[in-house]
Amino acid sequence: MTKKELLASLEQEMINDTSLPLGEARLVFGEGTADAEVLFIGEAPGFHEDRLGRPFVGRGGELLTECIKSIGWQREQIYITNIVKRRPPDNRDPLPEEIEAYKPYLARQIEIISPRIIVPLGRFAMNYFLPDAKISRDQGKTFTVGKYKVMPMFHPAAALRGTTVLNQFKETFGKLPAVVSGEIEVIKPEPAQIKKSSEEESPQAPLF
Repeated sequence: MTKKELLASLEQEMINDTSLPLGEARLVFGEGTADAEVLFIGEAPGFHEDRLGRPFVGRGGELLTECIKSIGWQREQIYITNIVKRRPPDNRDPLPEEIEAYKPYLARQIEIISPRIIVPLGRFAMNYFLPDAKISRDQGKTFTVGKYKVMPMFHPAAALRGTTVLNQFKETFGKLPAVVSGEIEVIKPEPAQIKKSSEEESPQAPLF
């Protein structure tokens, strides 16, 4: 099977899995090319994503698309998804048990796409790979987690709330081509950083 077929099969498997939480909401599996070198991962769909069945299509998604174009890329060239693939009620944060339930599917999705770099958007997605990291301190840095490069960034919705974070978001985005080409140094996380959780950042267990 091709990568595209494998992703379609995985999506159907998720649709059929009645044990997954938030089953009353629409499944937002992800979109983009199965051969993407860059994989963006958010925390969960919001109102607009639930309505359209596509990730990052609200105001935050518009900013993400704008920044993708600003570095000469198109959304069709990358892949975008979330950890939890259904909208939590009232756009609340995903619960640890919800993240845990969707984790195996995200792991398989990542394995199929096999990107050169993973870009977690926001602290929930970042702590999925780097449980002890802090978004204000570690966004824009590039880490090695398992066999992947991981570069956390602020969530686009957070970037829209203030000029300082917005400027940092855009500056970090500008680094992406150099990260993909290998021009930027990759940091190996300290053992404590990938094993020990930080209550302040609501971390999750590492993926790899």
